[in-house]
Amino acid sequence: MRLAKYIGRIPRVLGLGTYFVWELVLANLRLALDVATPNFHMKPGIIAVPLDATTDGQILLLSMLINTTPGSVALDVSPDRKTLYVHVMYMTTPDAARDNIKKGFERRVLGVLG
Repeated sequence: MRLAKYIGRIPRVLGLGTYFVWELVLANLRLALDVATPNFHMKPGIIAVPLDATTDGQILLLSMLINTTPGSVALDVSPDRKTLYVHVMYMTTPDAARDNIKKGFERRVLGVLG
């Protein structure tokens, strides 16, 4: 019974890994393009991301993935652990940046550790 539970998570782990590598490549390309061109494309900002992640492991993995991706840094978690504050270098709108984290990394983290 327990082994089947872990085997069932393999596709979600692979999905999270694939998504992370894709985001890593995109972020590095965006940053390289910004450095290589004379125009300044950065639009930095700090956003508050409401968390569906509740455990320490979920919040830690989400923060680590955000920090490892160039162009974003997880700054702090609120004392009630319901909000993650993130610095984003390329922000079109706060809602778009928040949705990117929620629908991208957080959804996949919850799928693996939920």
